[in-house]
Amino acid sequence: MLVTSRSYAEYEAMFDLTELPGSVLDCCAGGASFTAEAAARGVDAVAVDPAYELPAPDLVDTVRRSLPATSGIVDEHADSFVWTWYGTPARKDELRIEAADRFLQDVAVAPERYVPGSLPELPFSDGRFELVLCSHLLFTWADKYDRDWHLAALRELVRVSRSEVRVFPLVQQGAGEPVDYLPELLGELTDVTAEIRQVPYEFQVNADKMLVLSR
Repeated sequence: MLVTSRSYAEYEAMFDLTELPGSVLDCCAGGASFTAEAAARGVDAVAVDPAYELPAPDLVDTVRRSLPATSGIVDEHADSFVWTWYGTPARKDELRIEAADRFLQDVAVAPERYVPGSLPELPFSDGRFELVLCSHLLFTWADKYDRDWHLAALRELVRVSRSEVRVFPLVQQGAGEPVDYLPELLGELTDVTAEIRQVPYEFQVNADKMLVLSR
């Protein structure tokens, strides 16, 4: 199991966040520090991820072991990444280590913010959150999860949001190939307005856009 630890600063850029609403869900959050830092800002922030089913010592171990593993993925596909936002690999690693530390501190003192669960069925009521964020799952793993799974996952994200869903990125892992069935999926989401929006972040080549679904 790979549990990535992304920072609040990365979330701000990936999702073009200028301010947060009263309640936010980070879906399949892994070891990100976003929920901890959003909660510290007074937001009703919740993270959901299947990794949270792990006993505490195993979760700590998995988060720590995942830090060098994620760097290895970048090394394997070096030509598919750009360093404009991070500046250097060392800065990226620094952000990720700090995020992992913040996550592990917060999950120890506020475990109620970290809920075990996975798409396409989330353990939350309809419209529970004003904003729902989902990074590096949908479309990233289009080689693993098929079109029907993606449609069900998008509908579930919409179900638990009462205002807006943001999904990043919109290309597959590795070389950043587009997902051919994305336009077709958006055409089936008739109860929301879909917009593909540029964001001030790019690490994986061509991964500089997010999907915004608004009610």
